[in-house]
Amino acid sequence: MTTAKNTVCIWYDKDAEAAARFYATVFPDSEVMAVNFAPTDYPSGKAGDVLTVQFTVAGVPCIGLNGGSAFKQDEAFSFQIATDDQAETDRYWDAIVDNDGQASACGWCKDKWGVSWQITPRVLIDALAACGDPARRAFEVMMQMGKIDVATIEEALWNQ
Repeated sequence: MTTAKNTVCIWYDKDAEAAARFYATVFPDSEVMAVNFAPTDYPSGKAGDVLTVQFTVAGVPCIGLNGGSAFKQDEAFSFQIATDDQAETDRYWDAIVDNDGQASACGWCKDKWGVSWQITPRVLIDALAACGDPARRAFEVMMQMGKIDVATIEEALWNQ
């Protein structure tokens, strides 16, 4: 297996494999490629424990590191998943939140391992990139949302 030149390393307390397998069931172009075991004892585990997991999330190469409780996830890092419609938005958001995750604002949510996700419809991404009044209107309605409602964003774009 060839290691990618640039890989996102995500620190988990102890559940890197469970997280990677969950992501692989939720997002297309995602898979677990390798599970690597600790060759000796280390500060947060024993020889033979899962140490790292190589996986992809929506085509992005990642390594999950079971590093223990020294560091916690926060919103400074997130995956942004662009969606094409409300059904896709609902599918990803609900998969994360309904699996002991946590809903947040403006399309953000956290999975049960603390990793942040932005489930963002392309209509919102495009509206914000358009600048001017369409961007302002889309932004104002987005700021009132948890999960993004595509119809409300589209309505805001057309109402002047």
